[in-house]
Amino acid sequence: MQMLFFISWGRFLTVILLSTALYYLIVFVLFYRQKIFDRLRNKGPLLVLGLMSSSALRAQDGNQGIDQANSLIRGYFNSGTNLMYAIGAVLALAGAIRTFREWNAGHKEEAYRAATGWFSSCVFLVIVATVIRSFFGL
Repeated sequence: MQMLFFISWGRFLTVILLSTALYYLIVFVLFYRQKIFDRLRNKGPLLVLGLMSSSALRAQDGNQGIDQANSLIRGYFNSGTNLMYAIGAVLALAGAIRTFREWNAGHKEEAYRAATGWFSSCVFLVIVATVIRSFFGL
């Protein structure tokens, strides 16, 4: 009875799930073995070539990968900011046209709402870019 205390529920469930997955994998392979072997015969040389080429590749240092990703993201920020400003400019033009139409139609309340909306969204775009730049030190 003492031996059961050394087995945790997490370990027990992991063993049960892995053994169930292995069982169903074996059943699947036995059921579809002819199709699997036909595909391996056709694509066997490509599989061997892929395994050989993947073993030749070496993994890089984790810190080096993180530093590289950090520099890439920081490099993309200015391009992303310019893209965001360009999209904001197109949307601002569309908002200005909408405001102009509403104003000429005599719907002054709707014109004020539209003008407030598109102006606020343009200000929001500029503020978001500035806050992100200053917060992350970009």
